[in-house]
Amino acid sequence: MRCALLLDPGPPPDVRPPWWRRIFRRRPRRAPVAGTRPRRRLWRRPGLALPIVLILLACGVWFALPHLSGWLGLAKDETGTPEAVPPTRFRASSTAPGHPAGAAFDGFNNRYWSPAEAGPDTGVGQYLECDFEQPVRVLKVVLFSGASARKDEFLDRARPARITVRLTSADGTSVERKLRLKDQPGQQTFDLRGSEIVRARLTTEAAYGAGRDRRLALAEVEFFGRRP
Repeated sequence: MRCALLLDPGPPPDVRPPWWRRIFRRRPRRAPVAGTRPRRRLWRRPGLALPIVLILLACGVWFALPHLSGWLGLAKDETGTPEAVPPTRFRASSTAPGHPAGAAFDGFNNRYWSPAEAGPDTGVGQYLECDFEQPVRVLKVVLFSGASARKDEFLDRARPARITVRLTSADGTSVERKLRLKDQPGQQTFDLRGSEIVRARLTTEAAYGAGRDRRLALAEVEFFGRRP
């Protein structure tokens, strides 16, 4: 009574928090009044989780765009059937009379390429080389070893046992794959991957049936993949 102050001043006045606290602060839920049913909200104001998720998705799409074409090409390679991609120019380290380099790319397995020298090391270090008119994506190579797909003619000549294939791309880079062939007539298929390929070289590393006066024979080489 003497100081004129209230004995019960009541709750202190609300102080508004700063803006940076209001961003992360959620409004307190009001307790429903007795005897009433709270109204269900049809739309809620999104919090920070949704914008963060959208930003992360946008960043992921942005960084994935440069690799999208490569992923689509890989999916197409795995699901589609590769087509024949024949080369247009041929050459060899050496050729025997009547058996030029082009005989291995003419589509007939009864005509063959054969190097010039015969003997125990026939064909070792000798190579076939071909060029593609336009860069291609190589997926497989099919080889017909020997002089023919017929067994009696197949055994008349030496046959490649191991071949190293080098694929050269348009930018000058190259990839190599070592192939081990079976000593049997008919086609043999190998997976062989390379992009933007403009040149292929097949080098013989070893041979079956080599001997005196016996030359190596390679009947056919076929490439399969995708055109640009």
